[in-house]
Amino acid sequence: MARILISTPVLDGCLDPLRGHELVEGEPGSDARARALICDPTQPVDAAAQARMPQLRVIGVAGAGCDAVDQSAAQARAIAVLTAGEGLVESTADVAFGLVIAASRLMHDAEQSLRAGSWAGWRFVEERFGRDVHGATLGLLGFGAIGRAVARRASGFGMDVLHHTRHPTGLPGWVADLDEMLGACDVLSVHVPLSASTRGLIDARRIALLRDSAVLVNTARGAVVDEQALAEALEQGRLFAAGLDVYDGEPAVSPRLLAAPRTVMLPHIGSATLRTRRAMLRGIAGKVAHVLAAAEG
Repeated sequence: MARILISTPVLDGCLDPLRGHELVEGEPGSDARARALICDPTQPVDAAAQARMPQLRVIGVAGAGCDAVDQSAAQARAIAVLTAGEGLVESTADVAFGLVIAASRLMHDAEQSLRAGSWAGWRFVEERFGRDVHGATLGLLGFGAIGRAVARRASGFGMDVLHHTRHPTGLPGWVADLDEMLGACDVLSVHVPLSASTRGLIDARRIALLRDSAVLVNTARGAVVDEQALAEALEQGRLFAAGLDVYDGEPAVSPRLLAAPRTVMLPHIGSATLRTRRAMLRGIAGKVAHVLAAAEG
């Protein structure tokens, strides 16, 4: 039996795979006897927190990304870092494609107009015109499970789907040069993990490569996109619209980004369905249980 520190709220029954182990609640680093830690993907688990858990052998992140965990510190002590991204693929892809539609068709602006009582009825008013999704070219930055799930949804809209990854996928639509893909797409959807190589990857220079009629969607990590450069492009009309579910420094959000025009913004709800969150928690509990059983065996 191992002592496991639970640092995230849980749903009933989702930790059943850990029956027989001692479960305690607290923040990362708060229990020196813990052999395992289960946390959510937004909780920092830095080197100091890991040092306060000298018996720690495994960190289970109940989400797709582990960028909040100090990987170098974990590797130095051979601490396994696990994630549970499998359970959130389809739900996150739903939100990503929903943002593609909502941002392209200016749904947020239209709803605000309706609620404010300024809608004057159906008419040919050019400033209310959105962009068609069907038949448009979708560029996917990253082509993991979520990116591929978005591509499947796009096929139903007759979209031409391109994708860029660091290494060839061998699949139709792969573009070796990111800059080339940016210039060719009507919609860019971001699906890469946050790392040293992807932080700020979509910077001012790359945003400028997008067409002024293009839409940018981000459901990956906020810091992959330079938010100030994005806000400036929206303000100046050099980018048509944006749909965002993630932010650099969340839950704080840049006031400039909040004020940017033609922007649909969600509070990181990509995986926020009951079935998905249960799958994520149960999935990470099962993985942690497997690692502990292997260590004890």
